[in-house]
Amino acid sequence: MSPAHIAILDDEPEIRQVLTAALEEAGFQTSAYARATEFEAALRRTTPDVCLVDLGLPDRDGLALVHRLALESGAAIIIISGRAQVQDRVTGLELGADDYIIKPFDPAEVVARIRARLRKSSTPQETRPGRARFNGWVADFDRYMLIDASDTETSFSHAEGEVLRLFLDSPKRLISRAQMLDALGGAAGESFDRAMDVRISRLRTKLKEDPRNPRLIKTIYGAGYIFLGDVSWG
Repeated sequence: MSPAHIAILDDEPEIRQVLTAALEEAGFQTSAYARATEFEAALRRTTPDVCLVDLGLPDRDGLALVHRLALESGAAIIIISGRAQVQDRVTGLELGADDYIIKPFDPAEVVARIRARLRKSSTPQETRPGRARFNGWVADFDRYMLIDASDTETSFSHAEGEVLRLFLDSPKRLISRAQMLDALGGAAGESFDRAMDVRISRLRTKLKEDPRNPRLIKTIYGAGYIFLGDVSWG
């Protein structure tokens, strides 16, 4: 089995060198880029398993790039940034990042976060069905698409897909915040809770739910969420 591929995008050469050395010592394959244009060109050729993305880029808005990657790449995204405010972290997670690490960082922490992220998706793909059907919808996890009864397609992000798969794997069962944290990874606290709320809200919008009375994703206040659809995989 080939090692996981980690792509690094940071305009500081010292950061790229430190991350490359730590990740390769941990057994990962790496590629590193100083500019978003180089990084995006490489992604058109191959998709890494995890992207480490700095927000302060010289040639692209980092948050806009993260949002596009979340919708299009299928890779897990970890932001590494000197922006330490809670709102910065919340915004990054809302736009589709899977995790957020603040500079300065310990390289060992980055390695641990990547391993945790990869463990969340370590089930072999051939044993994980790529499509689920529920209440007139199809969720295509290979293409990150929701398809309605009229064959209209709506894309969802990697992060939104993780939440949707969690619901579809456990229909008609209460999923608590603690269970979501355990299943999806990340750090407990306001940032995680806000990110989950936003991802669920976006999924409801894409599923054409009435926000005042959603039929599929029900909030059980003080307890968690229940997905009420009838789900079949394959």
